[in-house]
Amino acid sequence: MQFAVDAMKLDILKTLNEERAARRAVIVVTNQESGAQRLVKSTEIGGDPLKTVLEQHLRSGKSGIEETPEGRVFLTVHVPSPKLIMTGAVHISQTLAPMGQLLGYDVTIVDPRTAFANVERFPDVKVIAEWPDVALPPLGIDRYTAFVALTHDPKIDDPGLDIALKSDCFYIGALSSRKTHARRVTRLKEERGFTDNDIGRIHSPIGLDIGAVSPAEIAVAIIGEITKRRREEPA
Repeated sequence: MQFAVDAMKLDILKTLNEERAARRAVIVVTNQESGAQRLVKSTEIGGDPLKTVLEQHLRSGKSGIEETPEGRVFLTVHVPSPKLIMTGAVHISQTLAPMGQLLGYDVTIVDPRTAFANVERFPDVKVIAEWPDVALPPLGIDRYTAFVALTHDPKIDDPGLDIALKSDCFYIGALSSRKTHARRVTRLKEERGFTDNDIGRIHSPIGLDIGAVSPAEIAVAIIGEITKRRREEPA
């Protein structure tokens, strides 16, 4: 009997490690009375009897005890650490990057302009001085990634948006006026073949509407919108 229990737990551990390595969220459900355990993958939550409570815990990213029809259970939540990737080593980035780090994001800045993308301006941030079509693919943009385009330069921002729009990242934002964004929409449609639905994923004007003016205030608006979007979506 003990062997069977241990084998089951080893099976759960194996699956858990596989899912975490693939950056997929999982929850281990442990019955507090019987000790019975089961693992629920993110793709299986929709059909699980504890769907509502599982989605709530994935959204918050927090483990905890819940009273359920299955009894008192402890939900151990495993959600991949989020990424914040931005094109543009600009003034906004200098504030947005440390904000992202404080909130637990793995932050990366991509900008081919070495005058801007350097360790002196970003001493504690991963900076890649390459064009986005070279730098972004190895970073593994996925559903736990927020992507932000900040340069105003189509040669830099458009390739980054192209890669982000082809991914399932949970947030895409681009800094621009409405007029500039309209030109961007035309380029993305005519030159890169994106549809209105695709482009509708881009938050532009970027950030929450808080009347932000300075680079630091704009960074606050952006991280606020990213946080709102992240908490709205099940992990």
